[in-house]
Amino acid sequence: MKVVIMTDLEGVAGVVSFEADSYSNAKYYEAAKKLLTAEVNAAVNGVLAAGVEEVLVIDGHGPGGICFEELHQAARLLHGRPLAPASVRDPIIAGYDAAMMIGQHAMAGLATGNLAHTQSSLTIDYYKLNGEFIGEIAQFALYCGGLGLPLIFLSGDDAACREVEALIPGITTVAVQQGLSRNSAISLSAVESRRRICAGAQRAVEQHIEHPLTPLVWKGPYVLEKRFFHTDDADRAISQPGVERVDGQTVRLTGETILDVIFR
Repeated sequence: MKVVIMTDLEGVAGVVSFEADSYSNAKYYEAAKKLLTAEVNAAVNGVLAAGVEEVLVIDGHGPGGICFEELHQAARLLHGRPLAPASVRDPIIAGYDAAMMIGQHAMAGLATGNLAHTQSSLTIDYYKLNGEFIGEIAQFALYCGGLGLPLIFLSGDDAACREVEALIPGITTVAVQQGLSRNSAISLSAVESRRRICAGAQRAVEQHIEHPLTPLVWKGPYVLEKRFFHTDDADRAISQPGVERVDGQTVRLTGETILDVIFR
């Protein structure tokens, strides 16, 4: 069995501030990266204990969130910006059997979601897919579903866990934070967070082997609406082929397959 792990920084225990922790110029940015990498390593230990033979870690935090020299020796790392073209990237991801998310946060607009946002905390107001609000969790789960992979495990704050549980009944989750507001949370200790993630990741694989989860698939065709905070970001967005302007701050993309729209 082969597992791919998508990572982010804002849902890691101990990370509670964009300005102090997760932006690339933040005072504690390097420390936050170490916290994420340790949680990823805990998940790798868990899946290896469940019999997984190959692990690919995707560094999903914009400016990078993984300390390469501290990454688990059994893992490989997909990293770098700008991302490789979908024609290169997608066949690689499709070669895995299941997906996980570590360090995940809730979608933009959730009052008690610690560091809740969707894609860019500086530019994006919301995403809607076929009329439903979505965040990065649904984006990745649906992307994986388009490639035939189920999402079987997520760790992050409690709001992120509730978000994915509503999308994928039966998924295994581990909450390492209780969100209080957008910049405040109660975190488990680093040691306890890693212990729970390791146990949860192992349990997720074992349960998936016994009772497989199905990939997340929504019926098409697909309409993705993005609303920006400012009109100049919408100006830039409509320079891409196939992007339609709805109003000053909102654009729309359409596609017959989920892969046509979900990460554009």
